[in-house]
Amino acid sequence: MSPAPMPQPVGAAASHWGRPAAVPPPPREAWLAPQRVEAVPGTNFAVVHLNLPPSTSGLAVGSLVAGIGSVLVSFVVACFGVVGASAGWGAWVAGAFAMIAGLAGGAAVVLAVLGMRQIKRAVSGIRVTGRGVAIAGLVCGAVGLGLTALGVGTSLLIQVSV
Repeated sequence: MSPAPMPQPVGAAASHWGRPAAVPPPPREAWLAPQRVEAVPGTNFAVVHLNLPPSTSGLAVGSLVAGIGSVLVSFVVACFGVVGASAGWGAWVAGAFAMIAGLAGGAAVVLAVLGMRQIKRAVSGIRVTGRGVAIAGLVCGAVGLGLTALGVGTSLLIQVSV
């Protein structure tokens, strides 16, 4: 009679000889030095606090994307206003695209302000970066709003004069 197989821990992979396979070492980036270690009283365990890398604010990135979109759509507003002025539809189409550019510019400004607030306060020790991205989103949103107003005004002026 052959001996009974050795019991294995749950989830352990078996090697060719019936022994549990070796567990692979953790990835290289897991070897970070802990910020502090707090022992749990009455046990053999401890709580380890690791240094986390800072993360970029999603609100700041969203404001930059919306601001760039606002600037691009504001150029479409000006182009349609000038091209369609002689046919009589330039101001209408420019106004329709101005709504999109205005909403995107307003969203960029609001997201930038919220992103800068998020960056200013630390939530449970997690550092959030991206103040420059939020400022760029704020500037792009404001420029997009200004260019939109200028494009609509120009298209209305050309439409009336033609």
